[in-house]
Amino acid sequence: MGHPTVPEHSYAMSKVANEVTARSFQARTGADIYGLRINNVIEPHEYAELFPPFLEDPALRRRNVFAYIDTRDLGHMLQRCLETDGLGYEVLNVANADMSVAATTDEVRERFYDGVELRRPMGRNETFYSIDKARDLLGYSPQHSWRDVLPDHRNGL
Repeated sequence: MGHPTVPEHSYAMSKVANEVTARSFQARTGADIYGLRINNVIEPHEYAELFPPFLEDPALRRRNVFAYIDTRDLGHMLQRCLETDGLGYEVLNVANADMSVAATTDEVRERFYDGVELRRPMGRNETFYSIDKARDLLGYSPQHSWRDVLPDHRNGL
């Protein structure tokens, strides 16, 4: 929350341009507009297919900030947006609460983000792709995890 948006390539820039357009439309009309920054969408059958290499080598998920969103939890988020009125314009991250790798949050932080300031304590497997705002404003509560499908990796490396 409160971090500046600094796109580093054209895809990200197009997303920011759409968010600016949406903010302008909301200011003119007063309609609620919730911009969703949706992380890597994963279908339930893909856990067994795609995740084993991620669990062995966390570096494979760095591009996605070690995050993901289960399609069922994405549906929950969309439902929360449709059922919540009166917020005006908000941009919200959408991801699952846990990371997409077996390494713990601290292990990933030490390996890939050494020296980056930690602004608050984080849970053992908590995502870096903060969903706090979606939780606070919309009551978003993801329920599905790759850990339910691949139980051998519940405790990290």
